[in-house]
Amino acid sequence: MRTVLIVEDEPAMLRGLEDNFKMKGYYVLTAGDGKKGLDTALRERPDLILLDIMLPELNGYEVCSHVREKGLDMPIIMLTAKDQESDIVLGLNLGADDYVTKPFSIKELMARAEAFMRRRKDVEPAVYEFADCKLDVAAHSLERAGQPVPLTPGEFKMLHLFLRKAGCPLTQDEIRTTVFGYSHFITTRDIDKAVDSLRTKIEPDPKQPRYLHMIPNIGYKFQGPSETP
Repeated sequence: MRTVLIVEDEPAMLRGLEDNFKMKGYYVLTAGDGKKGLDTALRERPDLILLDIMLPELNGYEVCSHVREKGLDMPIIMLTAKDQESDIVLGLNLGADDYVTKPFSIKELMARAEAFMRRRKDVEPAVYEFADCKLDVAAHSLERAGQPVPLTPGEFKMLHLFLRKAGCPLTQDEIRTTVFGYSHFITTRDIDKAVDSLRTKIEPDPKQPRYLHMIPNIGYKFQGPSETP
């Protein structure tokens, strides 16, 4: 059963959303403030988060930022009474996937949620395989030629990011925020060193990388073995 976490401090709005998602077959978790919402998200790891911006304790921006810092990648739809472009852009830059402005159509919100669920189901496999490597997402483990390869938490996040977005160029900033979080001061040289370390664990020859390619002035790209760089 799919799980949705609704973080909303207006009781009537919260009940309405909860009822509609239950009718669609979701298991629903709720929170009336940002701190409880963040704690629930980190503990339960729902499939989708509906997140109000104006919340007591922690606001929606802070909750979204902390969730992404912990490496959780479930879709986040922000609920906001604000319609200024700067508010929307801030939420998206912090890791939100979409937003709806109050008052909104519940049918539209449900349709967006269902679209994210379909996309997540189709795109995110439990295990990624390339050449003789196998990354198990749930177990946070990597095997190469059938043998376990130790990964630091940062290396796991980085490899998972590269595999999720295989073939897509990733900027230094996207790698920094996804792997290291917003609260860490990480330089581009630190990212280069982390990529070099990961290469030693997945590349046949780390000095002539087959999978992790640098893109000058942009960042890096993971290229599968059957693809042309």
